[in-house]
Amino acid sequence: MLVVDDSALMRRVISDLITGSGEFTVIGTARNGTEAIARVHALDPDIVTLDIEMPELDGLQALGVIMREAPRPVVMLSAADTVDGRDATLRALELGAVDFVRKPSGAISIDLPVIGERLTAALQAARQANVRALQAAVVPREPAHRAAPRRPHAPARAVAIAASTGGPRALTEVLPALPRTLDAAVFVVQHMPAGFTKSLAQRLDAMGPLPVHEAERGQVVQGGHVYVAPGGVHMRVTDGPEPTIVLDDAPPLWGVRPSADPLFISVARVFGAQAVGVVLTGMGRDGANGLRAIREAGGRGVVQDRETSTIYGMPQAALQLAGADRVTPLAGVASAIVECLATMSTVV
Repeated sequence: MLVVDDSALMRRVISDLITGSGEFTVIGTARNGTEAIARVHALDPDIVTLDIEMPELDGLQALGVIMREAPRPVVMLSAADTVDGRDATLRALELGAVDFVRKPSGAISIDLPVIGERLTAALQAARQANVRALQAAVVPREPAHRAAPRRPHAPARAVAIAASTGGPRALTEVLPALPRTLDAAVFVVQHMPAGFTKSLAQRLDAMGPLPVHEAERGQVVQGGHVYVAPGGVHMRVTDGPEPTIVLDDAPPLWGVRPSADPLFISVARVFGAQAVGVVLTGMGRDGANGLRAIREAGGRGVVQDRETSTIYGMPQAALQLAGADRVTPLAGVASAIVECLATMSTVV
């Protein structure tokens, strides 16, 4: 493994955390992007940890060169304590980084146990990553030219999407490709810390025709809108006079919060046969039980295929437990959603 950071202290801290996991070995370090690229070619590490903010050549620039010249799993190290820092981290995920880890801050000794655990999990995911899927770089999109907003209306149909490792870049393919006329509310659970989900929603909002929001407690759901679960809380939808967002801090499920299963199960209860569940790339099995609930309620299921998934864990678990109406490459997910919704128009 190659550790890249402009701080000698941070290179040592990160190297010690990696070595201390007992699962990985550090074979070299680099202090900037230019040095990182040279050492990737010279040492051929299986995984790279890459700082975002560095002199000479920063992490985003170095990542672009690495994924073009010598593609391999990259985990970003991000201070991410500002809006710009969070945006840069999300851009790195769109460019092909497998995951990111927040760097130690403040009293480093207090942060280290949590960061060490998070770093080990990210490296474990990187070890399983599909490099071919990582190479398919997301083309930067111009901000969407959005027509006048549609009149608010309660949705008769719903789409629930689950994503984890590799999900931010997958969502930049799927959501902007959905049509402005989509006759459904869209709910998204992306495993991501608080703060990042707001930046993710804002980036996705600028990319496509559908308005994208970080969901708020008590928010009335509208058709043709996308709602991203905030980091750190579970999101559900409840019925009543109008479907409404419910957020809660119940314990993590499958080790994550937000988890897709509570959302999917609530969508199955509220929308029944007029729901589509979608499971995208990610580690673990979150979304499998929820997809089964949607399909058992008469709804449809869409699962991303193995070849285009950064990590095939969640799609595979969903397919094994719940089955699917469509198994499709990432580029076909949006059209599969539209097709599934179209078939519901014949349901009486």
